[in-house]
Formats: sequence, structure tokens, C-alpha cells
Amino acid sequence: MELIATNSQVIPTEQVITQISTGNFIEANTEQVTLNHLQKECIIPVFSKDNESTISHFQFIEKAFEVVQDLFPGEEIYKPNIRVSHIVKGRIPSAIGKPAKELLEHEKTIYYERCAFMIEVPSLKQNVNGNELSLSIGGVRSLNEQNLYSKKALEKFKIFIGFQNMVCTNLCISTDGFSNDIRIGSITELALQMEQLFANYNQVKHLGMMERMSRFELTERQFAHLIGKLRMYQYLDKTAQKTVFPLTLNDSQINTVIKEYYTCPNFGRNTDGSINLWNLYNLCTEANKSSYIDSNFERNVNAYELINNLVNSTQNKVPNWLLSN
Repeated sequence: MELIATNSQVIPTEQVITQISTGNFIEANTEQVTLNHLQKECIIPVFSKDNESTISHFQFIEKAFEVVQDLFPGEEIYKPNIRVSHIVKGRIPSAIGKPAKELLEHEKTIYYERCAFMIEVPSLKQNVNGNELSLSIGGVRSLNEQNLYSKKALEKFKIFIGFQNMVCTNLCISTDGFSNDIRIGSITELALQMEQLFANYNQVKHLGMMERMSRFELTERQFAHLIGKLRMYQYLDKTAQKTVFPLTLNDSQINTVIKEYYTCPNFGRNTDGSINLWNLYNLCTEANKSSYIDSNFERNVNAYELINNLVNSTQNKVPNWLLSN
């Protein structure tokens, strides 16, 4: 795999917005960087067989920012909040053989294997169950899912539109607001895919489904039973797993849910040990912040589907493996 330097167009000054949304929408093994850093200080991987460039993280985020501005004219839009992980280090040819500790800054090269970003539209707020939610758009690029040792092929991206809970900065992503397998050959095609997803997203339905969660609750006994079933799921054989609701939270994240059930001041249990499903949903999305970039959004959507599965079975009195004895 070879690398080439980035040479992307600078965002016009009049389009630059100084404010970046506060708080981490993801935490695991990531660091925050700026769009300028990705553009000017990072190199871009290429497909090694034909030396064709990949679409850079900078291009992806820049195009998403443009699409958001076009779709929401006149709205306040924050600069992208960008998180990266799995740094890949290199050096320029003239530094070959030089000890690493003696490398000068201009002799070092870097790029990031994984990148996630979130763009907040703070002027489009909704109140759900007493929590202020802000419309948010974002995406993920994981180069580990791309075969860079071949000729240029369609490249994979993930995008979402949903809300960020401003109480805890948790993302709230619905099924129809997320696409985890966009494969495109150009940045123009990527823009079209983003526009299509954003246009088809049913914001009213998403808000209504989240509001509905607060109408149902689990007793302390039911919560304990649910936690036990969550732990049991990963040990079911493959045939049995296919008969129940699929789960993606790992043991460590389930532990976080249990801890926050007792200690979280915003979404923890009631004095009698009960917890409504909106609060449980937020405990799950908080725990999900420890997921790596390449699985974070999928697990976020799975948490949304999980809670709605519990709501539906409770509302319609339908037996549910997660709640039944």
C-alpha cells in the first residue's frame, strides 16, 4: 500500500463556523482532531495495485458539512466534532534509517485508520421526556474494512441522521436514520447517498418512538431478569440466537448499564428500584460510548431497536425471551 499527500480544496472562509458541539459522542480509544488537521497534516492511503487515491476523511466530512448546509439553510450549524483512532505512522523517504527519536516533525507522516464525526444543528431542538435533543448528522470511515492492497474498488462509508441528547451527549439513532453499508466510487455519489438518507429520515416518527419509551417501565426484578438474559445471550448456540432478539452490547457495557442504574443522576433507577425504558435506553447508549468507531453506530441502533422491542412486547402483552421466565 502506498500513500499520497492530501490536496483537497479549502472550505471558503464565509462557510466556516467556529463553534463545535461539546461533549464526547464516542470515547473508546479515540482523540479529537480538527478538519484542518485532517486536510493539512495527514496523508491519504491509495489502492496499491493502481495507485488510485481513496476518498479521504477530510473529503468525506467536508462533503457531509456541505450537504447539511444545503439541506438546512438558515439554521445554526456547528463545525464537525471529529474523533479518530488507530493512527498509522510513517516517514518521508529522506528519513529512512533514521532513529525514531531523532525524527523531525516534517519527516513524520500519519493517517488514521478510523474516523467518526458528528455535526450538530443546535437551532433544531426538540424536548423528549424532559430532555433537550439536538438534531445531529454524522458518519464513519473505517479503512480496515477496505482492501487497499488491490485495485481501486467501491469504498465503504456509514452515515446517520438523528439526535443528540444534550443532557449526556448520547446519540439517538433510529433504524431509518442509519446506513452502515454505503459503497460508492466518488465523492459526488457519496453526497447523493447522504441526501437520500436525510430526505427519507422520518424525524416525527423517531421522536414519537422515543417519547413512547417513557410510558413503560421495568420493576427492579424485571430489570435484574433482563440483565441476566443479556449476559446469557452470547452463550446461546447459533440456532437459539436466531430465535430471539439480536444483541450487540458486550459484557463490559452491560456492567456499565448496571453501574449507571444505581449511580446515574439523570437516568438511574427510581427509589423503588423501577426504571422506565427511556432511562434504560440512555443507559445503553451511554455504555455504547466505549465501542470502537467501526461498531459504535451499529450498537447505538441496536440499543434503539432493543428498547422498542421491549416496549412493543410490554404494550401488546406479547411473550419476550428477554423478560420471560
